[in-house]
Order: sequence, then structure tokens, then C-alpha cells
Amino acid sequence: MENTNNALIEVKNVSKIFGKKGNTNQVLTDCDLIINKGEFVSLMGASGSGKSTLLYLIGGLDRDFTGSIVIDGEDIAKKAMKEKRLTEIRLNKMGFIFQFYNLVMNLNVEDNILLPQTVKGKSKSSLKAQLDEILEITGLTEKRKAMPNTLSGGQQQRVAIARAMIGNPDIILADEPTGNLDAKSTTEIMQLFKRVNKEKGITILQVTHSEECAEYGTRIVRLVDGKMA
Repeated sequence: MENTNNALIEVKNVSKIFGKKGNTNQVLTDCDLIINKGEFVSLMGASGSGKSTLLYLIGGLDRDFTGSIVIDGEDIAKKAMKEKRLTEIRLNKMGFIFQFYNLVMNLNVEDNILLPQTVKGKSKSSLKAQLDEILEITGLTEKRKAMPNTLSGGQQQRVAIARAMIGNPDIILADEPTGNLDAKSTTEIMQLFKRVNKEKGITILQVTHSEECAEYGTRIVRLVDGKMA
């Protein structure tokens, strides 16, 4: 199904319950959210409000929910889409960034960045021009052969951002991307997100508890007690 409107992410009446009968916790209740192509949306809410849960549902990392989540015209709900197609969408349309950098410690910077694409069977040589550009954008050109344990937290998060960008995704989903960083690194990472959003046109959805970080987005959305405020 081709997407004819400008909406890249459409969340409709999404509810999410954790637990089994008698011991359940409703984290999301009838959530609706539309994110258009090219937006940089900051999703905010108190701890336990369901913001990370919603991000994981949008990323297809958890499909146990009611309602529908449509990514670029395709409903990713379990009843609507096979796992194989969801895997293709995650590989080709999405980049993920987490609070913990999730780097492979025995691979250098460029090999960490290239990992999702080499897993897909692409050769390093075919990715060279793209890698060089991403290293320049993320300020990692001088560090391309460095090992993760020689990098600061901010530099490691830049590697994670570069890795999320390497496949030219339509969407970057970021869960508290500056949660482990000092103030200076946080500012640098948020400026980097803004640059990626503007120059590359990549749609960004970030979960954050920081008003300061949220302000870098083009729009702030708030979750209160599992519902959109």
C-alpha cells in the first residue's frame, strides 16, 4: 500500500498492557499520534508514562498491542504484517539509538557503523562514499579506526548515531539518547540530530525527559498517564 499523504508514522487507538490476568499494568491507553515526513518530534512524559514503550511499538520491537501503527502506509501490527516484512522495514526504513550505545567493543568505529549494512550483505567498498560523508557529519573522521573503549561517552553515542544513519533510513528512533552524557556532549548530540534532520531530511522521534533536549525538535508531544496530553 503506497503512502500518498505526508504522514510517515500514524499511531491510532494504541493501547498496551503488561502482565497477565489479575496482575496487569496498562501503560498506554488509546494513543493517537501522527508524525509527518521531515519532522523532529520530541516525546516527553514523566517516568513510567509509557513514552519508551510507545517508541518500541513504533519500531516494531514489541508487537503485543491493540490499535494500529502505520509506517509509511504499511500497518505493522502483528495481525496485519508478517515478521519477515517487518524485519525488512526495520532494516531499510529505521535507525535505532538507545541510551546505552550498544557498540561491539572488539570492532573499530567504522566497522561498528557499517555493521547493520554488512549484515544485510552489502560490501564495505560499496558503502565507502556514504561512510565518509557520515563520518564527516558526525565528526568521527579522525576516529574511524579507533576502538570504542578509547572513546568518550559522547563520541560513542556519535558512533551509534552514525550507525543509525548508514542505511539512509526514513526514520531515526532515539530513546533517551543523551541520558548518559554530560552537558557539553548532550548539546553536541542534540545539535547533531538537528543537522541530520535538516540536511538529510531524516524524520526523528526522540524520547526525552529533558525540556532542553526537547526544544531542539520541531514539535513536542507529551504523554500523561499513558495518554496523549
